[in-house]
Amino acid sequence: MTETSDDATGAVPGSDLPRVAFIGLGNMGGPMAANLVAAGVVVHGFDVVPAALDAARSKGVTVVDDPLDAVAEAEVVLTMLPSGQHVKEAYAGTPERPGLLSAARAETIFLDCSTINTSEAVEAANMAREAGFRAADAPVSGGVVGAEAGTLAFMVGATEEVFSELHPLLDIMGRRVVHCGDAGLGQAAKICNNMILGVSMIAVSEAFVLAEKLGLSDEAMFDVVSGATGQCWALTTNCPVPGPVPTSPANRDFAPGFAGALMAKDLTLAANALDETGVDAQLGRAAGEIYRRFAEGEGAGLDFSGIITTIREASQER
Repeated sequence: MTETSDDATGAVPGSDLPRVAFIGLGNMGGPMAANLVAAGVVVHGFDVVPAALDAARSKGVTVVDDPLDAVAEAEVVLTMLPSGQHVKEAYAGTPERPGLLSAARAETIFLDCSTINTSEAVEAANMAREAGFRAADAPVSGGVVGAEAGTLAFMVGATEEVFSELHPLLDIMGRRVVHCGDAGLGQAAKICNNMILGVSMIAVSEAFVLAEKLGLSDEAMFDVVSGATGQCWALTTNCPVPGPVPTSPANRDFAPGFAGALMAKDLTLAANALDETGVDAQLGRAAGEIYRRFAEGEGAGLDFSGIITTIREASQER
């Protein structure tokens, strides 16, 4: 595993950077494409949502009506799509329309930054390679705030050669770039990390609710645990109670951040990987079920740290 830490503004505008076709200009993809443009990258973008196209256009992205037009001029085809099925259909096409692989030039790199099943990431990479192209998966961490600021973390699954070629682009959009191995291992790193995050946020939230029941103030609880063995990111950066960490979503009525629906999705991907590998991860599965229920209601649009409200409400019923 290779890790690099780079300033997000390291690229020089107008430098020799590859042309990019950016497919998927939503809440994450739009700001990422805008940062590439600001660094001098030629970006042709496509999305099925007109508002996303308008927003990207306002940031300097050259938007197209047909994604194949973007791909035909690109050296890197970057996809940021909702699911693995979307990625595979975009690559291969459907009976109604040809896929991205049909329009790409020789030596094009297909870079998927979506968060999908590890097996689907491998399948998508193999599709690109079998069609004569190169491929990488590079899911991100950091949310919309990180996408806008260019401070995302990228977990990259690719050959050493492809990783080296993509590194300048990833540096523009992110602050941390980690080479995790070949195809699919970027996705593997992300779902393992987010399984830890989901479990730890539930544990931190349960501990705060217990502390409240015992009469311990949130500030005292934070002061003790943040300097003790319970210290973790879920506590010190994304603290689920208002006050101790002023920048945490708890101070903004749990406005995301990283939404509960996305945590539920990632834990579902982790559960799929657990099924495929046979790993006995009881806490990971339990966290997935807790966040699945959370995301079925108002939690879908709240920060995932809002799980503390569910725990608190259930505790009041007893």
